[in-house]
Amino acid sequence: QVQLVESGGGLVQAGDSLRLSCAASGRTFSTYIMGWFCQVPGKEREFVAAISRSGARTYYADSVKGRFTISRDNAKNTMYLQMNSLKPEDTAVYYCAARYSTSDYYVTRGPYEFWGQGTQVTVSS
Repeated sequence: QVQLVESGGGLVQAGDSLRLSCAASGRTFSTYIMGWFCQVPGKEREFVAAISRSGARTYYADSVKGRFTISRDNAKNTMYLQMNSLKPEDTAVYYCAARYSTSDYYVTRGPYEFWGQGTQVTVSS
């Protein structure tokens, strides 16, 4: 089992950047595929990006390609989401998620087993 804690959210203006972090507990962080999701009130949680166990493979939603970058540092048990050129429509609660995997080949939109509590990102126009 892994516990996840997000940080780095905040209020920014359109065009600004933010970097979200997801700190994981435990010694087996490198055995999990990791992902970022976002959710606005009244809507389902949406996939943003995912990264394989080693970080060699990444996968993005079309809406964030070229603007967001997912990365991880297994030595620090931490995953990141660098968010550039933010738009008002990026406003949401952002969640990190983990899914155990026996292979470094895969990244996935889901399902994921473990979730953080979320961090709010608000982009003003």
